[in-house]
Amino acid sequence: MRTKTAMVTGANSGMGLATAIELAKQGAHVIMVCRNQHRGEEALYQVSKKSGSKSISLMLCNLGSFSSIQRFAKSFEGQFNQLDVLINNAGVVTIKRQTTINGYEMMLGVNYLGHFLLTILLLDSIKKSSDGRIINISSGAHKIGKIDIRYPNLSKSYNPATAYGRSKLLNILFTKELQRREPELAVFALHPGAVATNLGVDRNSGFGEKVYSYLHPFFLSPSQGSETAVFLATNETIPSKKGNYFYRKQVAPTAKTAKDEVLAKQVWEWGMNQVKLYI
Repeated sequence: MRTKTAMVTGANSGMGLATAIELAKQGAHVIMVCRNQHRGEEALYQVSKKSGSKSISLMLCNLGSFSSIQRFAKSFEGQFNQLDVLINNAGVVTIKRQTTINGYEMMLGVNYLGHFLLTILLLDSIKKSSDGRIINISSGAHKIGKIDIRYPNLSKSYNPATAYGRSKLLNILFTKELQRREPELAVFALHPGAVATNLGVDRNSGFGEKVYSYLHPFFLSPSQGSETAVFLATNETIPSKKGNYFYRKQVAPTAKTAKDEVLAKQVWEWGMNQVKLYI
């Protein structure tokens, strides 16, 4: 990894932070993509201290804003020649329905559309790599996800579990369709396991902290949860299994819906229609 550049979204905490630390330890130049300057700088210090690496960059991006993503991609292209590994790790869980700056239900807008646009804008940089890899963090929750792109914003009926599952199902469908369209790249999706992170805890109100504290002992650590993402980013032979969904470093089965090629094309085309003004 010593000649490679790896980007991790949501790198300021949890699995993203753990992934950034491990990739930095292995010698990659790590680009930590964070939304908040202060939290990003604190995380940058941790990555540098724990990895012993100085080859780390902090870049700011709000994945809930298409214009922010567009500015970020232009800034990246102005600073770096190519991108070897993109890990689409950032994710949100909103107990109450919220919307992004662009008006999309938050988990749809960040977990899927934000990373969709980011990936599309960075494709040329990734194609410059001789071993370009894109890793999308999904979840076993994709199995409860259902998609009706006629009603994408769940304005009439909102359930956080099924909304989250939908966003994670979209991550897998995106992986499959992107791999079909860009066969020279290696695209993966993965389930990290049940990981103890602050996902679902409202940073402003603290809502969800008590539930998190009760469940924390039963979950994997962020470091354990990051192992499959790091494996997919670094293993030399794994590109032979590209286009697949992984769990515990192994190809794993998905829900039947996640294998639907027609649906994968439909949600790709829908996604392109949503972000076309920013490409």
